[in-house]
Amino acid sequence: MRLVPVPALPEIRFYTAHPGSGLRRLVDPEGDTDDDRPEPQPPYWAYAWAGGAVLARYILDNPSTVAGRRVLDLGAGSGIVGIAAAKAGARAVIAAEIDRNGVAAIGLSAAANGVAITVVGDDVTKGVPPAVNMVLAGDVFYGQDVARRVMPFLDRCLTASIEVLVGDPGRAYLPRSRLRLVAEYKVPDFGDAKGAATKPSSVFRFEADDRWR
Repeated sequence: MRLVPVPALPEIRFYTAHPGSGLRRLVDPEGDTDDDRPEPQPPYWAYAWAGGAVLARYILDNPSTVAGRRVLDLGAGSGIVGIAAAKAGARAVIAAEIDRNGVAAIGLSAAANGVAITVVGDDVTKGVPPAVNMVLAGDVFYGQDVARRVMPFLDRCLTASIEVLVGDPGRAYLPRSRLRLVAEYKVPDFGDAKGAATKPSSVFRFEADDRWR
């Protein structure tokens, strides 16, 4: 992996993939016939995705959003959102990422940026929200199963008076009826041409369902 600036976020460096990284071995290890091992996970953590990038850009441009607060970076992936929060003056940052390689990568990237982040490798969406003031959720609506798991957790966060910000470029399972637009930025997404700015990605405030009030 190479330590490089994040596209659209020159303030942050992270360890990312390159042609010689050999990441394919994490998904399709040669000669591995152990059926008892857990299913390999795609290395989403090795790339900057638009939802995380737009959240991180917004936080760096508006540090008062997180300053002095305890923040959870949900589905942290590469960790750039949590790193941005720490740089912007968050009192404490927890990064939740279930991929064990992602957990390691976040720790290395945090150290490279000179910030302290507590990395949690468990699925925090299964229980009560941690003791935080804000949840930052970048690119957590990329799949139907993930969205169905995340939504009840975010609702529990609102019930606990935890503010929730969502970053997303408009993926298929984004719960638009529950979101209020806060800001838009043009940031590259994973899979786009290197350094290319695509359609605007957005930061939203996740709000309670009025139907149940």
